[in-house]
Amino acid sequence: MQAFEGSCHCGAVRFHITAVVTELTTCDCSLCKMRNALMLKVPEHALTIRQGEHALTLYQWNTHRAKHYFCKHCGIYVFHRKRAAPDHFGVNVFCLEGFDPASVSVRATEGASMTIEDPAARPEWPGPRQM
Repeated sequence: MQAFEGSCHCGAVRFHITAVVTELTTCDCSLCKMRNALMLKVPEHALTIRQGEHALTLYQWNTHRAKHYFCKHCGIYVFHRKRAAPDHFGVNVFCLEGFDPASVSVRATEGASMTIEDPAARPEWPGPRQM
């Protein structure tokens, strides 16, 4: 288990995570591609906001299941509540102090197929909703 401190660019948002770091992920959805996200998945209990919860702004789209948090002052994406695993966060590894992203393998994940909402999809299933 490792512990890391993290923050946005301006320092208004500060957080702490504890995690076993085995891999990082990318996502091919339109939002992640445009922000060039490289993420570490952590359970919700492993992320603690230390400062600036009031400075976080929420962005949601399509199904509104994922919750993407940005600093409203500097605009940096810090983390998001995952759509397919809503009890986990994807943390922007570039916000972590002393973390070397090159030291961990990266796995590409498919998010583009999750961008289509199927009104007939089972509500208890948070996975891809292709029509």
